[in-house]
Amino acid sequence: MTEPDSADARLLTPADVRRLAEHLGVRPTKTLGQNFVIDPGTVRRIVRAAQVDPDDVVVEVGPGLGSLTLALLPHVRHVTAVEIDRRLAEALPRTVAAHAPGYAHRLRVVADDALRITELPDPQPTALVANLPYNVAVPVVLHLLHRLPTLERGLVMVQAEVADRLAARPGSRSYGAPSAKAAWYAEVRRAGAIGRTVFWPAPNVDSGLVALRRRPAPETKADREEVFAVVDAAFAQRRKTLRAALSAWAGSAAAAETALRAAGVDPRTRGEALEITDFARIAEQRP
Repeated sequence: MTEPDSADARLLTPADVRRLAEHLGVRPTKTLGQNFVIDPGTVRRIVRAAQVDPDDVVVEVGPGLGSLTLALLPHVRHVTAVEIDRRLAEALPRTVAAHAPGYAHRLRVVADDALRITELPDPQPTALVANLPYNVAVPVVLHLLHRLPTLERGLVMVQAEVADRLAARPGSRSYGAPSAKAAWYAEVRRAGAIGRTVFWPAPNVDSGLVALRRRPAPETKADREEVFAVVDAAFAQRRKTLRAALSAWAGSAAAAETALRAAGVDPRTRGEALEITDFARIAEQRP
């Protein structure tokens, strides 16, 4: 992947970010989880880690002032940026036109909440690349994987703890409902760590990169909602055995035990020991 000519795509410096924010009257808010990336090296690193190519159509959630957008545009066919803050959504095309005029035609901005998106305008996205707000990172990832079936892979920057949860494997301390649900859609792995100083304002936690590659959902007679209901019940009281944790789901502890044994799962097991395929088998046995 070659670097674009700096005259065609100039990335935002820390001074650029603060100047744009001041011009727009934008003060980063905790409500929207806004922490703007101010380090050009970090956005270049994200683009490399995403392994996008010239044919890719990227959906970027929360582009903010455009740091990552500017880094992406020279390397992909198109970027659809979904931004909930209307001031930022309206300003992004102007920023791209000023900093990357040769690539401005590759950008479309959708002013909406990513959690409300049911479809996107063509061309349909093949990759998710985003610096996600910490407070909605997991719901956004799961929602977009569900709603946008053309997504083949993703690279997201999230709070380090969230990254651990998304990429956790059964049996680990971080494994939970987000891990199991993400595994329904994709192979998930940690793809690096990001420090606090690359953001403005600097958050109180470190960040991590998470890579996702879509795979077929488990073969099961149960639908996704039924499987996720089992996952939620199993981890709602994670210290309890599955016999106890799934008693409300099944109607009673005895019914839960019957369903678990029919699925080939020891009723004394806890949720953190199960793969997504195990949850799918249990869902098939609901009384």
